Amino acid sequence: MKRVLSIILGGGAGTRLYPLTKLRAKPAVPLAGKYRLIDIPVSNCINSDINKIYVLTQFNSASLNRHLSRGYNFSNFTEGFVEVLAAQQTPDNSGWFEGTADAVRQYLQLLKEWDVDEYLILSGDHLYRMDYSRFVQRHRDTNADITISVVPMDERRASAFGLMKLDESGRVGDFCEKPSGDELTQMQVDTTLLGLSAEQAREQPYIASMGIYVFKKEVLIDLLESNIAHTDFGKEVIPTAAANHNIQAFLFDDYWEDIGTIEAFYEANLALAQQPKPKFSFYDEQAPIYTRARYLPPSKILDCRVTESIVGEGCIVKKSQIHHSVLGVRSYVDDHCTLDNVLWLGSDYYQSLSERQADLDQGRVPLGIGENTVIRKAIVDKNARIGKNVKIVNKAQVEEANHEDEGFYIRSGIVVILKNAIIPDGTEI
Repeated sequence: MKRVLSIILGGGAGTRLYPLTKLRAKPAVPLAGKYRLIDIPVSNCINSDINKIYVLTQFNSASLNRHLSRGYNFSNFTEGFVEVLAAQQTPDNSGWFEGTADAVRQYLQLLKEWDVDEYLILSGDHLYRMDYSRFVQRHRDTNADITISVVPMDERRASAFGLMKLDESGRVGDFCEKPSGDELTQMQVDTTLLGLSAEQAREQPYIASMGIYVFKKEVLIDLLESNIAHTDFGKEVIPTAAANHNIQAFLFDDYWEDIGTIEAFYEANLALAQQPKPKFSFYDEQAPIYTRARYLPPSKILDCRVTESIVGEGCIVKKSQIHHSVLGVRSYVDDHCTLDNVLWLGSDYYQSLSERQADLDQGRVPLGIGENTVIRKAIVDKNARIGKNVKIVNKAQVEEANHEDEGFYIRSGIVVILKNAIIPDGTEI
C-alpha cells in the first residue's frame, strides 16, 4: 500500500450539520465522546498501511488542522503524514472549491509529484471500519481504471444516494444521482450479483455508491484536466468516464452510515451506547480508531445512576441520572440532573472550583450543567453553560426552529445547544 496516496474530502460548509459546523470544519465535529469525524478515515488508512494522507477542506479549518497536527505525527524515517490542504488562491485558481472533483483538481500539481500508482478518494463524514487494502487489491485484480465502493440499499433510503447498475462481470454502467419516482424504479438490479442471498436481494434491490473511489493515477489526472467544467465526482466525472473506462464495483458488506445530517449524526452517536452489541464498536484491537491524546484524568461518577451510556475522559457527574447518552471529555454535571438521550460534546477546558463559585456568586452561569436540570433528546455542543432548574425537552414537539440569539436550534425535533452558549437559570425549551 506504499504506492497509494489517500485524499480525504473535508466537504464544503457542512450546511446539513449546521449549527455544529458553525465554528468548525465538518471533519472536526466531535464524535463518540472523544474522537472527531476525521479520525475515522485517517484510522482506516493507518490500519490499511496507507500513511500518505491529505485532507482537503476550505471552511473553518483551524481546529481541524490543530487536531491533526497534534494527533498524527509519523516517524521522521518514513514518508508518512496527515496534512490539511485548505482552499487557496493561486495564479490558476482564484476561487473556492466548487465541488469534490474541483477540490482535487486545484491541488493536482502537488498530487502529481508523488510517485504512486493509485489515488484513494475518501469522504470525511462517514462512520465505518474498512480495510482499504482489500479495496485497492480488487482495483488491481480487475485492472480497473476506477473502482467504486458500494453498499446494497433498500428502497426507503435509496433516493438519498447515487445509484448504479452492473453487468455480469461487475463493471459499472448506468448511473443516477439521488433518483426518485420512475427513475428510482428503473435503477433496481439483481443484487445477488454482489453475493447477496435471494432474500437479501429482494429487501435491498439497489446498489448505492459510498462516495469513495480508487483511481489509477494517470486516469484521474486525465479526467480532471480534460473535463475542467466537471466539479463533482459522483454527478459528473465518473458518469462521464463510464463510456470509455473500466469502472468496477467493490462490495462493502459491513456497517456504514452517512452521518452528514444532524439527525443521522445524533442517532449514530447514541447507537454506540446500545446493548448488548452496537452496530459499530470502537472496541476492536485489530483495527483501533486513533485520535489526539489529551492525557485527561479518569472520569468521576458520584452517587449516580448511569445506564446505556458512554462517559468520556475527565468528566465529573454528581448525584444525577444519565440514560442512553454520550458525555464528551471534561463534561460537568451538577447535582440532581436528568440526561435522557443526550449527546453532549464536552468541553475544551476545565473551570476551577473557585472560578465556578465566582460565577455563581456574581449571578453568572458556570461551565457545564447546573443542578436540577432536565435535558432530553438534545445535542449540547462544546463549552455550553446551562444553568440551574433548566428544562430542555422540546415539550411542544417542534421539528425545526432557529433561535441563535437564545443559544439553540431545533433540527428534526432535536434541540441543538450551540457551542459556547449560555442558557440562563430556569429556562424552558
